[in-house]
Amino acid sequence: MSPATSTKARAAERDRKREEKRQRKAAKGPGVFAQMKQVFQMTRESEPNILWWMILLGLAVLLVFLLIGVALGNWVTWLLIGIPFAVLAAVILLSRRAERAAFTRIEGQPGAAGAALSTLKRGWIVEEEPAAMDPKSKDLLFRAVGRPGVVFITEGPVNRVEKLVKKERRRIGPVITNVPIHVIKSGNGEGQVPLNKLAKTLRGLDNKLTKQEVQVVHRRMNTLQNRLPIPKGVDPTRARPDRKSMRGR
Repeated sequence: MSPATSTKARAAERDRKREEKRQRKAAKGPGVFAQMKQVFQMTRESEPNILWWMILLGLAVLLVFLLIGVALGNWVTWLLIGIPFAVLAAVILLSRRAERAAFTRIEGQPGAAGAALSTLKRGWIVEEEPAAMDPKSKDLLFRAVGRPGVVFITEGPVNRVEKLVKKERRRIGPVITNVPIHVIKSGNGEGQVPLNKLAKTLRGLDNKLTKQEVQVVHRRMNTLQNRLPIPKGVDPTRARPDRKSMRGR
C-alpha cells in the first residue's frame, strides 16, 4: 500500500469514527445543560426578566446562609454550604416559570387541557385522547381516574359543556356505580380553572378510593370503549348466552 493510500485510509477511518460519535451523541439527545439552556430560552421569551429573578433569589439564599455563618462565627463555611442551595433555588424558580410559560403557549389551543393533565404525578390515570367531543362547537371533555374518583375536565364555555358532561355521566354511570364523579371546567372565565392550576386542583380533591379500586374503575370504563352497540329491540338483560361457545365448539 502506497503512503498516499494509507493516509487516505486513515483519514477515512477518522471521519467514520467522528460520524459514529456524532450519531451516538444525537441518539442520546441533548444533555442536562443543553436542556436547561432550551428551557431558559423558552421561558425568557415570555418572561424577559427571568434571569434577574433567578439571580436575586440566589443572592437572597446566600445572604441567609451568610447571616447564619456570621452568627455562628464561621461565615466562610456557611457561605460555601449556601452556594448549592442558591443554585437549587434558582433552578426551581426556572422550572416553575417554565411550566407557566408552557401553559401560556398552549392556552386557547384545542386539547390544551389534556396537555396540562400530563403534569399529574403517579396515582392518576389520564387518558390522552378526549373522552367526548362536540362535533359542532369542538368542545372537549377529558377524563382522569384517581383516588378521588373520576374527574371530567372540560374545555369550552361553561354553559355549553354541560351537554357533554351529562352525556358522559349517562354513558359511564352504569359501570361505576357509587364512584364519585367530579367536574372541573378549564379556562380563564368565571367558574373555570386556569391551565396552570388544573393539576393542583385535581390533587386537592379528597381521596375516596383505594389504589386497587382506581385500577378497577379504569378497567370498567375501558370496557365501554370496546363494547359493540346493542341492536335495537334487544334487551341486554334478557339476552341468552351462546352455550356452545361456553362449552367449546
